[in-house]
Amino acid sequence: MWNLLAGYCGLISLCQPAFIGLGGYTLVILAWIGVPLYQGLIAGAIVAALFAVIISIPVFRLSGIYFAVGTLIVPEVLRIIFLIWRPVGGVLYGKGAGYAVKGATLVSTMETYWLALIVCICSVLLIRFILRSNLGLGLAAIRDNPDAAASSGINVFKSKFYSFVISAAITGLAGATFYISQGFIEPTSAFNVKWTMILMLSTVIGGIRIEEGPAVGAIIVVILHFLLARYGGVSLLIQGVILVAIMLLAPQGIVGSIRRAGTPRPYHALVRLITRR
Repeated sequence: MWNLLAGYCGLISLCQPAFIGLGGYTLVILAWIGVPLYQGLIAGAIVAALFAVIISIPVFRLSGIYFAVGTLIVPEVLRIIFLIWRPVGGVLYGKGAGYAVKGATLVSTMETYWLALIVCICSVLLIRFILRSNLGLGLAAIRDNPDAAASSGINVFKSKFYSFVISAAITGLAGATFYISQGFIEPTSAFNVKWTMILMLSTVIGGIRIEEGPAVGAIIVVILHFLLARYGGVSLLIQGVILVAIMLLAPQGIVGSIRRAGTPRPYHALVRLITRR
């Protein structure tokens, strides 16, 4: 979803942690009042999308680096709000509105895995559908030259708005799925900048503006996560250095470099088999 915004739409959005946290908290709150987890997943996506609609009013007045800075503030504001607000109530231990996900212990690791895999596959197929639709063609034109796209009759605001809301919904759904596995949520980690770093690393390392890029990058980021776990807080700095190095040495990412080398791409054959295209 971040690849859709930054790669295909030209929107460097840094508020994805807000959607992840909102998706997770929506799931937790609804679980505490007895709503089934699968309904909480859907509600998390809806709440994230509605929040994206609300914040799009002020942030879409900004552009370029100002848009990035404006969206960066959003997760921090939500973190402070959720540190003060107790959405479920009751006695809390420690600082902030931290809660266990009620009913998450009844969901096995295998079930969570298949749920996450379904969300992953659906998001990939959704990206493929969007890029081959009129919306995708409009996004490509906007990315290359917004003024020329507008003069050609493309509604720049609507195209960016639709992409922003779709990205928020799927990110919120992924966040809710993650917290079923995590079993616990609290504001500092839910609205943490580390999520932005993970998204950027996965997309840039794999290859921005390439469909399979973030998937390949995500595999590498997970491996780095385990390798760098021993370094604690310094690991985020190390990941940042790796991100800058990749952008300088291989700006097209791993998949982009492989394409330039002329290596066959089995991913495309697999996607064509699934979508019958």
